Amino acid sequence: MLLFKKEKEVVKLILKHLDMIEECLKNGIKTIEYYLENNISEAKVSARKSRRIESEADIIRYGIRDKLYSGAYLPLLREDIYKLIESVDKVGNAGEACSDFFLNQRPLIPDEMKSHFLAIAQESLGIIDPLKLAVLCYFKGECKIEVVREHTKEVGMQESRVDKLEWDLTKEIFISTSLDFAHKHHLKNCLDAIVEVSDRAEDASDQLELATLKSMV
Repeated sequence: MLLFKKEKEVVKLILKHLDMIEECLKNGIKTIEYYLENNISEAKVSARKSRRIESEADIIRYGIRDKLYSGAYLPLLREDIYKLIESVDKVGNAGEACSDFFLNQRPLIPDEMKSHFLAIAQESLGIIDPLKLAVLCYFKGECKIEVVREHTKEVGMQESRVDKLEWDLTKEIFISTSLDFAHKHHLKNCLDAIVEVSDRAEDASDQLELATLKSMV
């Protein structure tokens, strides 16, 4: 992909935005780890950090939008690139919302389920790893299209692993005889907040696939 001055400025902002989304999600995992360890004070600090990072990422996203409006990239690609950045930003939003769920609603996670909630959180929020590789490949122009698609394929595979963990944990929650229905429902809402991150990452991966196809035209 041949890049001119405006395009290089956009790529620089995109990479910065991507780094911040990654930091937001990695910090989100720490928040959940602290919460499950009953270290609420550290969980609060970590959740506040996620909110600050996501707010800063939004400012960068606005800068990317302005650069695109000013004429960076061909019109054929411009809309798809911004939609891709928006979809990546939604992954960060979901990570922030996940952290906030734990600190605002304080779900009572049974001890026997804590390791399962942590595992699915690590898998769902950790999906930023293959997604970041895919986006970096595309915008840096250092990878063949096939490599970009391999990374997007890994995003889909990881999202499928999250789905399997979600299915198993949902079953464990609702067959429990020690929890009342309200508690079960709250735990399922908590689980939904966690898996929303990987769902949004798969959407971003699909958007990247579309942008990749158009760049080949």
